[in-house]
Amino acid sequence: MNYAALIDDEIQDFIQRTGTYYPPDATDLDVTGQRRVYDAMCAAFRQPRPDGVEVVDQEAGGVACRIYSAGNPNNTVIYFHGGGFVVGGLDSHDDVCAEICAGTGYRVLAVDYRLAPEHVHPAHFDDARAATNWAAETFSGAIVLAGDSAGGNLAAAVAHWARGSIDAVRGQVLIYPGLGGEGSAASYTQHAHAPLLTTDEVGYYTTIRAGGDAPVNDPSFAPLEDANFSDLPPTLVFTADCDPLRDDGRDYCDRMREAGGQANWINEAGLVHGYLRARTMSRRARDSFGRIVFGIEALGQGIWPSL
Repeated sequence: MNYAALIDDEIQDFIQRTGTYYPPDATDLDVTGQRRVYDAMCAAFRQPRPDGVEVVDQEAGGVACRIYSAGNPNNTVIYFHGGGFVVGGLDSHDDVCAEICAGTGYRVLAVDYRLAPEHVHPAHFDDARAATNWAAETFSGAIVLAGDSAGGNLAAAVAHWARGSIDAVRGQVLIYPGLGGEGSAASYTQHAHAPLLTTDEVGYYTTIRAGGDAPVNDPSFAPLEDANFSDLPPTLVFTADCDPLRDDGRDYCDRMREAGGQANWINEAGLVHGYLRARTMSRRARDSFGRIVFGIEALGQGIWPSL
């Protein structure tokens, strides 16, 4: 794949800067080492929280969480961070959550779910489900589920679980999610050696999350394996075109639409996995983040956005 032709100078600079903190062979490190370099990378890219955003850390359903608010919000975004179920936490996506709060006016509940390999599936899903249930019982107004990468997987898994039981869930916004399509779609071959995430790394994270072989026909692990895609909330899926996970988003939206649901796949040309961190140094990433925030706000209001 000719990434020099697909990726502009701004994203090339982002890839290079990322590599100075989080090397391409980071998965060869032990878990402690992976977390150390990932935390350093996130700290290097982290932006100050917007003025007016208030933050409190507290447990939600027994799960460590961080709540962002600006004013008196009516609706709630539940955000699940990325990191392959191995790295990341409340600080890694603190600025993203704060900016979503400021941009939508909604409360944001960031979920610090347990990580592998100390905690394997279904621990991550159990924490995501518990925090969502707590939010539905604690807050009034609509809930929008959101997350990037591994967090996009959790948001979708929770949406499948919550249908018919948590009426407040009005939408989901999935950002370059891994939904369990490993190896079954063209993007896993076309972008097997993509910058910032390779197909081999996807397999590594799948194995470590499962603690061995991945479960079969378990939508709480791989939402694409669900036999039923009906009655899911309106869904926006944002993917990076230069990413092995790209076609997971396309296939998920196709399955939803075939079942009569509302789903829109927005594939962002020239972007790579993890591009949320590039939003301050790349026009393409900044524009996509603007669409993401707009989509979250619209779904919370019960509006189907035109993107």
